[in-house]
Amino acid sequence: MLTPMQSTFLNGQRIARLATADKAGVPQIVPVCYVVEGASVYIALDAKPKRVAPLRLKRVRNIAQNAEVSLLVDRYDEDWSQLGWVRLDGRAELIEQGPEHADALRLLRQRYRQYESMLPDGAVVIAVRVHRVASWGDLSATL
Repeated sequence: MLTPMQSTFLNGQRIARLATADKAGVPQIVPVCYVVEGASVYIALDAKPKRVAPLRLKRVRNIAQNAEVSLLVDRYDEDWSQLGWVRLDGRAELIEQGPEHADALRLLRQRYRQYESMLPDGAVVIAVRVHRVASWGDLSATL
């Protein structure tokens, strides 16, 4: 589904923005750490301090009401010829156990060293099943 250039761009960036909406269509967007594996993107509900329990987060409640989400990975540069983004649209689900859950945690820990201590084995994972990809700009440059 991803072109080689889109895949390289996604793997070269460190942060994404996850957009969700509740059943009334009210949007919410939050920055997230992510890893791409095949046609899925994994995002953990990690141990960083939060105002509410992970399963009470607005993004989780939104996914329960409306599983369609978008994930935007972009790069800004003062040289606007270097701008680029990839948007992944898909259906989100929560994964709390099983082989896919364990693989997602392993991949996230490999990508982000902070997760070695901030991603407990029982962390809930948001899996986005990508069904549409869009991109724009120069995806060749890396940070």
